[in-house]
Amino acid sequence: MTSPRPRLLLTQRQTPAVMARAQKDFTVFPVPETQMTTARLLDAAARFQPDAIMVSTSLPVRGADVARLPSSVRVIATVSVGTDHLDIPAIAARGIALSNTPDVLTDCNADLALMLILAASRRAAEYLALMKKGWGRGLAMDEMLGCRVTGKTLGIIGMGRIGRAVAQRARGFDMKVLYSNRRRLPPEQEKDARYFATPEEMLPHCDILSLHMPASAASDGMIDARMLGLLPRGAIFINAARGALVDEDALIAALRDGHLAAAGLDVFRNEPTPDARLLELPNVFATPHIGSATMETRTDMGMLALDNVEAALQGRPLLTPVTG
Repeated sequence: MTSPRPRLLLTQRQTPAVMARAQKDFTVFPVPETQMTTARLLDAAARFQPDAIMVSTSLPVRGADVARLPSSVRVIATVSVGTDHLDIPAIAARGIALSNTPDVLTDCNADLALMLILAASRRAAEYLALMKKGWGRGLAMDEMLGCRVTGKTLGIIGMGRIGRAVAQRARGFDMKVLYSNRRRLPPEQEKDARYFATPEEMLPHCDILSLHMPASAASDGMIDARMLGLLPRGAIFINAARGALVDEDALIAALRDGHLAAAGLDVFRNEPTPDARLLELPNVFATPHIGSATMETRTDMGMLALDNVEAALQGRPLLTPVTG
């Protein structure tokens, strides 16, 4: 007699290849058309008694939420690199294994960051708005001018996998790369980038600043009015990391008064309903947290999450474990 298949709770749809594998290897709880809320997740888990749960960054599971998970849950796999939506100590205290999906989304996140750099620098949001109104007249030689990207100085805060991939792409535009990191990189990773021990030392030298670090209690709101004020007037600000890193009131003020020429933002403090003041600014190019949103990368992420689920349920080490 064959043993029943493990029970898997998916909080949202995955790509077709991932869904096909999940439905072949697991008993899958009916997947909703839109992503579950935390309340719906807890209700479904109580009724379904899953062995494993797959979540993503937009579904928080913290504190009392973890305590309410049924004892059947042996592993939580987040289809993301970031884990700030999860209460890691509480999950560990319950004896639940936890995994994430690093590496496989590095290239797509770096591509997205470069898109934000180009779009913010070249006023893409304003040009698109003009075209949607029908264009209608020629532009003067001095009208709606953006900033050239080629040859500029790019500062990166957080020189991990994604930060280094952004630096590599920036070199294709002959950009000078500066970085600030918790520790200096070895020469083979640093290449021609210049290291600064603190962001404060680096910021005055940056034409463009791009964030690529995780969110934490210590880093919450670290990009504030003081830090933005250290950038040269007319700098470009890019955030494809985490919205919690930024004091959005300070960012809005810097964009309104022209201290920042523009911003390219993929992440926000309040997702999926960002501060309307940011979205109304003509010099903001915004995307809805889509750094990994390609068929290839989302499939790779989902497959890695399933690999981790299978490893945990079979008593093998996780491929990409998350620890406290």
